[in-house]
Amino acid sequence: MRAGQFSIAAGAILIGPWILCALFAGWLAPYDPLRSMTPLEFPLSHGPTGQFFVLGTDELGRDILSRLIFGARTVLVWAGLATLVAYTIGIATGLVAGFYRGRIDRLLSFGGNVVLSFPVLVLYILLITKLGASGINIVLAVTFANSPAIFRVVRAVAIDLRDRDFVLASITQGESSIRIMLVDILPNASGPLTVDACLRLGYTAITIGVLGFLGLGLSPETPDWGGMVNAGRAIAIGFPHVVVFPCIAISSLMLGLSLLADGLREKKHLPIAAAETEPQVP
Repeated sequence: MRAGQFSIAAGAILIGPWILCALFAGWLAPYDPLRSMTPLEFPLSHGPTGQFFVLGTDELGRDILSRLIFGARTVLVWAGLATLVAYTIGIATGLVAGFYRGRIDRLLSFGGNVVLSFPVLVLYILLITKLGASGINIVLAVTFANSPAIFRVVRAVAIDLRDRDFVLASITQGESSIRIMLVDILPNASGPLTVDACLRLGYTAITIGVLGFLGLGLSPETPDWGGMVNAGRAIAIGFPHVVVFPCIAISSLMLGLSLLADGLREKKHLPIAAAETEPQVP
């Protein structure tokens, strides 16, 4: 098996269970993730009324396994939505800037460079503090911080292809600018964008975890891996399971997405610089 195929397979093995958890959380979780039972039970312990806690319970008596399973849905839905919106805006602005060039390119590039000049974690904290902690505001903050990097990738491809013969032929035939950008130019950026999407989805998942750890993420009762770490950090020495398992969940998802990105890059023979596009790690 080639290195690229091995990375893709390993990444799928790590990501696949979390996707299944997100899709079938209601069937896979043994308990309601908000139900309070026996506080601070250790893994593989039994509750007083016969419950069995595979990973133990947290300080409020909620089953950690159930919260991890539902937390997969929370992380993947919000991270996926934020990444999708960021890509929509980044691709649209990058195509316009690279195709039309001139004043609009200079204006969009200047705005993107201004955003990219800020430390990303500080930018997230400022935006969430100003807008308030909610899922929609996390999507807005991630979109604002990530779309400029996507814009740069698409803009570079559009500039490179703008004067190619097949694009000039479409212009000569009277094709609309939108069709040329979407049909002739955008597919040629699919390779680096696909690899970058895997990496950026992982970084966005970590961002949601970091914001949850800082108390700036979703509401405290929402099953969220970062929020679980934040809630259990005060008792982590005596009851390490309350933070260890959420940390393992975050790490495994990030590792799986990174391996998947590496495998896709090898398969498509993309250079590292083109594939990674300098994603900012919080």
